[in-house]
Amino acid sequence: MPAESRLTSDYVKTLTRVLHGPEIADAELYAQIFLEAWNTGKRIYMCGNGGSAGNAIHLANDFTYGAGVRRGIGLRIEALPANASVLTCLANDIGYDKVFSEQLRVKAEPGDVLVVLSGSGNSPNVVNALKMGNSLGMTTLAILAYDGGRCKALAKHPMHFPIHDLQVAEDLQLIVGHIVMRRLYELS
Repeated sequence: MPAESRLTSDYVKTLTRVLHGPEIADAELYAQIFLEAWNTGKRIYMCGNGGSAGNAIHLANDFTYGAGVRRGIGLRIEALPANASVLTCLANDIGYDKVFSEQLRVKAEPGDVLVVLSGSGNSPNVVNALKMGNSLGMTTLAILAYDGGRCKALAKHPMHFPIHDLQVAEDLQLIVGHIVMRRLYELS
């Protein structure tokens, strides 16, 4: 069996260190916010770019089905980057910076939940999503890395991991989502 490479060892150490930091405790708050939305029939919207968009889609799947296995029904959740037709239409007609905020303007209601997944926290489309979510009276969450960017100040409940590694940041998005899903499974 080949010896573990230094790169692998460093990656595992970095991820482990961050998971043992105080930020992960906010997963319980996120679980409570999701539970309240679930119990009151509110919708949850998730968004992000690139790998974070893929994570939003993955987690929306998990919360639609996996979290609700015991209860018999999942959460009312939607990944805003999942519909390529809507994304390309909005990007073409009003600009890529509004592909998420416009969907929220049309669909979201006060009391719904928005979860932004972002490494930098500075992409204009997720910044605009948080601005729209706040203006609509949504509960806004963000899972962020690096310095948290503009999203850190905009989200009502930011979870900021001060890590300067995009792959670890994207891993953390899924880990937090899966922790929240397991907690909801326990509570249902």
